[in-house]
Amino acid sequence: MSTPAFSRNASWVIVLAGVAAALHVGKLPPAVPALQQAMGISLVQAGFLLSLVQLGAVLLGLVAGLLADGVGLRRCMLAGLTLLTVAGLAGAAARNAHDLLLLRALEGVGFLLTTVPAPSLLRRAVAPGQLTRMLGVWSAYMPFGTALALLAGPLLMDAVGWRGWWVLTALCTAVMLAWLPLAVPRDVRPAPGAHGAAPAAEPWHRRLAITLRAPGPWLAALTFAVYAAQWLAVIGFLPTLYQQSGWGGALGAVLTATVAAVNMVGNIMAGRLLHRGVNARSVLWSGFAAMALGAWLAFGSATLDAPVLRYGGALLFSTVGGLIPGALFALAPRVAPGEGHIATTVGWIQQWSAIGQMSGPPAVAWVASRVGGWDWTWAVTGAYGAVGLVLAWCLQRRGLRR
Repeated sequence: MSTPAFSRNASWVIVLAGVAAALHVGKLPPAVPALQQAMGISLVQAGFLLSLVQLGAVLLGLVAGLLADGVGLRRCMLAGLTLLTVAGLAGAAARNAHDLLLLRALEGVGFLLTTVPAPSLLRRAVAPGQLTRMLGVWSAYMPFGTALALLAGPLLMDAVGWRGWWVLTALCTAVMLAWLPLAVPRDVRPAPGAHGAAPAAEPWHRRLAITLRAPGPWLAALTFAVYAAQWLAVIGFLPTLYQQSGWGGALGAVLTATVAAVNMVGNIMAGRLLHRGVNARSVLWSGFAAMALGAWLAFGSATLDAPVLRYGGALLFSTVGGLIPGALFALAPRVAPGEGHIATTVGWIQQWSAIGQMSGPPAVAWVASRVGGWDWTWAVTGAYGAVGLVLAWCLQRRGLRR
């Protein structure tokens, strides 16, 4: 049984906290042109600004997975929301690119502390029969928050500037910082055998060793990495690409936000397909293949004079590509070496997702700066996708516990 103090409302508050954290990731792409003008940042610096928000997960994802239960799930989320709020407000006062880079890294730590405990907290907050549905909803927190930021950012920056935009996103996490303690009870360790409780108290070093010796966590984590590298690179630079194409302002914001939002369709469909018996490899292969074709249509020189086809490619890239994270979230309990290693596995997946998000935007920006345009973006994302196809095949063969 779940803890009586939890309610259905509590589960939605947890999801909204994740959305508020995702706003801090999504606030940067629409601000890149303004930051280039105000601070003179280069395209490669913009790529690192996009990816540095994931630095905390790169360094601490596995640690968070190991220690979340000991620290307290709610306490961990509150610490993350606090850090996001403080770093966001400080970022609004940044005077140069170096300060902004440092604060983006701190936001990354806050993002990690907010999002890593959330799936485990949801396991305690909802009844077992509702868990799959709520985890499916949770898997859409990132595209929803990113789409909201991409849509609202340009409109709000026209009114308050990029510094005001930073303040507004910080206020969103401040609201959740006040709301979460009202909806979610204090951390208590569930009784042995209760829903969401660990089946055994295992030393952290043994849990770590067992998890990292198993193939499933590695394969799932690397698969998420090559997906995340592509998705953030493409979504992150779409506002800049559209502005160069004359689709700036409100039109560019709506187009980019729609591309990010449709990722939720794939997130939700992945869980349904797996529930109906479609094997994981087929779901993941479909996602990677669609991302390769979509990136070629969106950025390739062959579609230079076909803007509608280019936009359709971006929609394909995000919609069907959304099958990948949805599938990996759903598979996390099966790729873990045991019931007591799920949180550690999720932390490891989160860590490699962040590594992918840190590598993708700078790689695409470097290629674009070398060739003088975005025409070869599809080659970078296609290389990541090819690796993903191999990993998905290995995951189906070796990574899933029966």
